Amino acid sequence: MSEDEGQIIGGCVVSLDGVVIGYDPNNPLVRVPDLTINYGEIVAITGSSGVGKTTLLRTIAGLIKPISGTLRVCDTTLPSEPPRGSVGYIPQRLGLVKHASVRHNVMLGARAGHTKPLSLLPSKEVMEHTSYSIERMGLTDKTYEPIRRLSGGQQRRVATARTLAQAPKLIMADEFLSELDEETLESVMSEVTGYVRSSGAALIVVEHDVSRAKSMADRLLVIDDGRVNPFLSEITAVEVRI
Repeated sequence: MSEDEGQIIGGCVVSLDGVVIGYDPNNPLVRVPDLTINYGEIVAITGSSGVGKTTLLRTIAGLIKPISGTLRVCDTTLPSEPPRGSVGYIPQRLGLVKHASVRHNVMLGARAGHTKPLSLLPSKEVMEHTSYSIERMGLTDKTYEPIRRLSGGQQRRVATARTLAQAPKLIMADEFLSELDEETLESVMSEVTGYVRSSGAALIVVEHDVSRAKSMADRLLVIDDGRVNPFLSEITAVEVRI
């Protein structure tokens, strides 16, 4: 299977216009006056604990309704749902089926991205994407292992494989590199960023480690005081304070 199969043409994948985010209208967490993320771009969200990083990611994913403003994802204005399979999400708690195998969990992603909603049997394409994604995460020897028998780091790799098998236009990941040793971390990060670069998809990742975030991202979004002040960072990323 070609890694750049189904390459995505550039343009805007996420736009926020006057978006206010949080759970309490009287005490919002984050205000985003204007933010655009394009296909082919890797954006990292960082900031101190409790400032709203995960809430921002979950709002873009359509899991939390914004307090106000207009939010568009994959050419769809939320709360309408983007096209099936276009958005892949790796939450902190992973959302894996613990009693099922690695193969079953990864196939859920492949089916979301490569089958019609009512299809019952996995197609050859689904099987290929499943096997390939498991291999990319170095889990071939765990293919038929139940999730509950895997370490925390291995489970994170399964969740990542599930999203890669989906071949989404947008990947959102919340601390997806935690619990990984340094060698595995580098490998997983390389596979995910490689997918983004070769396919033209976009990646938005919440990452508490600022140096790691800068090493992988084109832009760094620092949640801070509700203002957007873009400037060039000292390393590689363009830093935008929200």
